[in-house]
Amino acid sequence: MARTIQPILLQKKPDWFKVRREHGENFRDLKRIMRGLSLHTVCEEARCPNIYECWNQRTATVMILGDLCTRACRFCNVRWGRSSIVDYEEPVRVAEAIAAMGLDFAVITSVNRDDLPDGGASIFAATIREIRRRLPECGIEVLIPDFQGNWQALRLVVEARPDVIAHNVETVPRLFRKIQPWDRYEWSLELFSQVKAIDPEIITKSGVIVGMGETKEELVQVMRDLRERDVGILTIGQYLPPTPRHYPLDRYYLPEEFDELRAIGYELGFGHVEAGPLVRSSYRAGEQVAAFRQRRLGQTGES
Repeated sequence: MARTIQPILLQKKPDWFKVRREHGENFRDLKRIMRGLSLHTVCEEARCPNIYECWNQRTATVMILGDLCTRACRFCNVRWGRSSIVDYEEPVRVAEAIAAMGLDFAVITSVNRDDLPDGGASIFAATIREIRRRLPECGIEVLIPDFQGNWQALRLVVEARPDVIAHNVETVPRLFRKIQPWDRYEWSLELFSQVKAIDPEIITKSGVIVGMGETKEELVQVMRDLRERDVGILTIGQYLPPTPRHYPLDRYYLPEEFDELRAIGYELGFGHVEAGPLVRSSYRAGEQVAAFRQRRLGQTGES
């Protein structure tokens, strides 16, 4: 096992957090596509630090079901509120946007819609089917909420057959109620068990953000919990408070600590671990899946 890195406290962003803000032609084109089709992206709503890199490479994570979230998680910059609106034409526009961007791998996420009986699962399923109809070769990852433990709603998404179902636990159980008080750690774990029970072949994925006061031991236990549910891909990134009113940062992790966590993840049996200061769940998602599949082929000896 990799050696233990002793944590240090930093008062300002270290050098490895410098992001080049480049509004290139692709960046402007993607913004035009999204605005023209009245679509939202989590890249913008959550103030992702990778937006310049991703958009200039013509990749974006589309956020369906509006831009108001019924949960006010303390780490997230997406606006809180309730909306009675369900846009049933949105799946068609999402597929149109993905075709316009020329993607071969698409990531779809959403706000929480606890106001809806199925939590928006039917719109997820319709979006998957519409992308498949228009772009049958395009890979699809959906980053879904917990649907408040409504596993019949989850079934709608699984049976639409995305390539990857992702759901982020975000933090350790001790901090769950402080950071995401309307979520339940048990729901998150059971979600993965339910997915595998419905379709064992779908790749599952989860993510955590670090630097909110968790311990290494707690992180490793979360990783074990996810592996017990056969989660295949794990992302680990640094927490960056979007504004001063959000949950306070405890500390920055060193790059060496991310290396250590990645090594532990592989020891525990994850097929792919993406770990680093700027890593987010959807960051280079297509490459993550390709690396997962390649590693699995190597382990099984298939050609």
